[in-house]
Amino acid sequence: MMIKNSLKTTFSPALPIATLFLSLTITPVSVIAEDAINKTPSLSLHGDTKYSKGFKHFDYVNPDASKGGSLRMAGMGTFDSLNPYIEKGTPASGIGLIYDTLMTSSADEPFSMYALVAQYAEPAIDNSGITFHLNPAARFHDGQPITAQDVVFSFETLRDKGSPFYKAYYGDIAKAEALSKRSVRFVFKDNRNPELPLIISQLPVLPKHFWEQETNNFELANLNKPLGSGPYKVRSAEPGRSVVYERVEDYWGKDLPVNKGRYNFDTRRYDYYRDSNVSLQALKAGEYDIRYENIARNWATAYDTPAVTKGNLVLEAIPTKAPQGMQGFAFNLRRDLFKDVNVRRALNYAMDFEWLNKNLFYNSYTRTQSYFANSDMEATGIPQGKELAYLEPYRDQLPDKLFTEPHKLPVTDGSGRIRNQLNEALALMEQADWKLESGSLRKNGKPFEFEILLYDSSMEKVALPLKKNLEAMGVKATIRIVDISQYINRIRSFDYDMLVTRFPQSSSPGNEQRDFWGSESADLPGSRNMMGIKNPVIDGLIKNVINAESRADLVAAVKALDRVLLWNEYMIPQWYLSSNRVAYWKPLNHPLSKPDQQPLYQFDLDSWWKEPDNTKATGPAADSTDKEEAEKGMPLWPAGILLAILILGWFIRQSKRQK
Repeated sequence: MMIKNSLKTTFSPALPIATLFLSLTITPVSVIAEDAINKTPSLSLHGDTKYSKGFKHFDYVNPDASKGGSLRMAGMGTFDSLNPYIEKGTPASGIGLIYDTLMTSSADEPFSMYALVAQYAEPAIDNSGITFHLNPAARFHDGQPITAQDVVFSFETLRDKGSPFYKAYYGDIAKAEALSKRSVRFVFKDNRNPELPLIISQLPVLPKHFWEQETNNFELANLNKPLGSGPYKVRSAEPGRSVVYERVEDYWGKDLPVNKGRYNFDTRRYDYYRDSNVSLQALKAGEYDIRYENIARNWATAYDTPAVTKGNLVLEAIPTKAPQGMQGFAFNLRRDLFKDVNVRRALNYAMDFEWLNKNLFYNSYTRTQSYFANSDMEATGIPQGKELAYLEPYRDQLPDKLFTEPHKLPVTDGSGRIRNQLNEALALMEQADWKLESGSLRKNGKPFEFEILLYDSSMEKVALPLKKNLEAMGVKATIRIVDISQYINRIRSFDYDMLVTRFPQSSSPGNEQRDFWGSESADLPGSRNMMGIKNPVIDGLIKNVINAESRADLVAAVKALDRVLLWNEYMIPQWYLSSNRVAYWKPLNHPLSKPDQQPLYQFDLDSWWKEPDNTKATGPAADSTDKEEAEKGMPLWPAGILLAILILGWFIRQSKRQK
C-alpha cells in the first residue's frame, strides 16, 4: 500500500498518520512502454493503468472548474509545527498541500500512479530497482529547479531523520543515487516485493538547498515556513488559531493532466477549535465551509436548521469504494494485564454494539467484523484454498477453532441486558486465573483495573456504556480525556492501557502491515503498532502479503492475516460506514454530483470548487479571502484623492475670500 498523495488534505488530527494511505493492488508492475528502455509516465500493480499516455485530465474532475475563493475548514486542538514528517510536535492541518511527490495517484483507481515531478519512470524488468526522470519544468517555490540531488536528499532525510514510519516503509530500498541532474535511481534490497516501485513513486520531494541552511533544522518542530513545490504555500500560521495556505499563481505543475480541474481555491484556511461541539455550531453559523461528520447523532439530529431546509447548507453521504479497515478499543499488550488472549476475548463481551447502534447511532453503522472491512479481503467462513495453504505451516501455533469455525463477535438483543454475555466473560476470566471476589475481579490479590485514553469528548458516550458493563464484571475502568497534543505524545511513547484507534486499509495492503503489527515495530516509538503485537505467525503472514505475485495471492494472503488478527482478539471492534458524510455550504460544488459518477477510492477534496456567481450571495458569511482583504483596511489611493480634493477646495474658498 502507498503513502497517500494528499498529506495535502487532512481529515482527522486524531489519526495524524492514518490519513497518509493510498489504495493499491499488489501484482507484478505493468507499464506503458515509452521507448525501448522501458520509460513510462504511469505505473500500475494490476494490469494496465486506466489513463494512457497523453490523457487530458482525470475523468472524475471538472476540468473547467472555477478558480478562486477560499475554502475554510475546521482543525481540532492546536498545532506547533509546519513539518509533518517528524515525530516531534503536532503538524498543522493541510501542510502537505505545499509538497509535490514524484508521481501521484488517481482517485478512481485503486492501484495506479501518474507523472508529476517525475516525467517518466523506468522500472527494472527484474524489479531490482527503478529510475525516475524528472520533469525539466519542475520548480520549488523560490524558482530553483528540482534535481536528482533533491530526490536523494529527500529519501535519505525521511529515512534517517523522519518519523519511524519512513524507516520501516522504505526498509526494502537499499539506496538512492543521482545518475544525472534529472535522473535518479533507487536500488531495491529484494526484487520479490512488487510494490516497491509504487511506494517510492510517492516520495515527497524536499528542497536540499533549503534544509541544508544553518537556520533550518529538519529535526526541529517549529513554525518556520518551509519551502515546497506544490500547488500551495503557507501564508500564515498562528498556533491554536489558524493556518492559511495560498495558491501559487505560477505553480509549475498547474497544467499537468493530473492537476487539471484540481486545486481550485485561492486560499485554504483551517480555523482551530478545542471542542467538536463548538466546531459544529461554528459550521452552522457559517464560520467555515465544509465538515466531515463522523458522529451519527449529529448527522441525524443536529442539522435541523433553516439553512439545510433552504438548501444552502447541503448534507450529503458520498459513497466510497475504499476498504474501511478496523476501528475499535485497542489493548496495549505491553501491559501484563492484557497479555492473555482469554482476557482480551472476555472484555469483548462488555461492548454491546447492538444497544449502541440502536440508542446512539440511529442504526446507521455496520459492526466491523474484519481488519479489512468493506472489501473482498475479509476473512469469512472457514479457511479454504490458497488462504488455507498460507495458514497450514502455522497450524500448531494457532487455535484449532480457527480452522473449523468462523470468528464471531458477541451479539446481543439490543435491550442493554447482557447478563448472559457477562457470565461468559467471567468464565473466560477464570481461565486466566482472575476470580470475582466481593464484586471485584482479582488475581493474586490485585484488582483488574485500567485506563481508557481518549482525546475526543464525543467518544466518551461510547466508552461510558463499556465502562458500566465492565464494572458489572468486576473490572474498574477509568476514562481519561486529554488534549490532542498530550494524546499524540502518549501514543508515540505507548503510554496507555487502552485507546480508540483506527487502522485504515487500502485495496492493496502491503509494506505498511509491518508497521501496523510487525514484531520489529512493536518497540519502535512512534510506530503504528499500537497494540505492541509480537507474533511470529503474523510476521510470516505479512511477508506473504508483501510478496504476493497476483491479485488472487494477495487476497488469500490478506484473508489469512485477517483471520489470525481476529482470533488473537487484539481489539474490541467498533463499526464502519461505507460512505463519507459531508456537510457543506453552497456555493461549494464537487464533481461527484454528476449522475453517472462512480464512487471513488479516495475522497478528493482537491477537486472541489466554488461557483463564482454565488460566491458572495449564498455562502457562509463572507469569503475568508475578502475578510482578510477587508482587515487590511481601505487602500491608500482613494483616501489620497479625497484629501487632495478637500485641500484644493480650501484654497479656492480662501482665494475667493481674499478677493
